[in-house]
Amino acid sequence: MRKSIRELVLAAVCLALCLYLPFLTGQIPQWGNMLSPMHIPVLLCGLMCGWPYAMTVGLIAPPLRYALFGMPPIMPTGAAMMVELAVYGLSASLLRRALPKRPAYLYVSLILAMLLGRVAWGAARLALAGLSNGVFTFAEFLAGAFTTAVPGIICHILIIPPVVMALEKVRGRAMA
Repeated sequence: MRKSIRELVLAAVCLALCLYLPFLTGQIPQWGNMLSPMHIPVLLCGLMCGWPYAMTVGLIAPPLRYALFGMPPIMPTGAAMMVELAVYGLSASLLRRALPKRPAYLYVSLILAMLLGRVAWGAARLALAGLSNGVFTFAEFLAGAFTTAVPGIICHILIIPPVVMALEKVRGRAMA
């Protein structure tokens, strides 16, 4: 019971960060969106909570942020982000639980989750383009998932694992 309450509270904090972090990065001209600020809390949630919490945070963060602040635009950006972030949360959680609990495997879990999420984003964008008789090319996929996302990818790799390790260390002390 105590673990589920802790995970629920952590998931709520991650959801709140999904709503707040874009305001901070939005102050950085030309880099704000490239840092993918909503991705960080979802990946953190995936690495520290169960997959149902992390997947739920990923699913509801974009439409909730749109309902509250009008961003991101719900179609096609927000809808594709819902799929991407849900896959981030799900895969990060499942990979973290399946792999050994060593720092190197934390990085493996994070990187694989980011790759799976980006592929899911591309599939969602392709499906949405097909539904609207639009076009989504492989070049657009590469640009959106990787080329313009490099600052965010680097940021995530530098920030997320140390935060997870620090929180796990604190959690270990609190439980002892």
